[in-house]
Amino acid sequence: MPSGITLDELRKLCKDETIQLTDHARLRCQERGLRYSDLKAAVLNGEIIEQYPSDYPYPSCLVLGTSVAGRQIHVVCGIGSGRLWLITAYIPDPAKWAPDLKTRKESAR
Repeated sequence: MPSGITLDELRKLCKDETIQLTDHARLRCQERGLRYSDLKAAVLNGEIIEQYPSDYPYPSCLVLGTSVAGRQIHVVCGIGSGRLWLITAYIPDPAKWAPDLKTRKESAR
């Protein structure tokens, strides 16, 4: 994995007092039936599958993890100003992701 955010960094900041949920994440999670606890669980048990070092205002990454109910989800999160920013989350679409849910299908790019 290229340099960027590490799982250790994510997990260290994955506490209620340091997590910041963006308005976008709140809205999307409401639409998609995902809860804050699902995002937190996914970050704590997941793995980083993509890095976005040029994202603004903070570098971010894509995590594949498991929700509280055991469903695999993707969470985009960033680190900045001593906080873990939960940017968005979704259920990976099999039309866009390979069966491992870690690899984007070529046609989806």
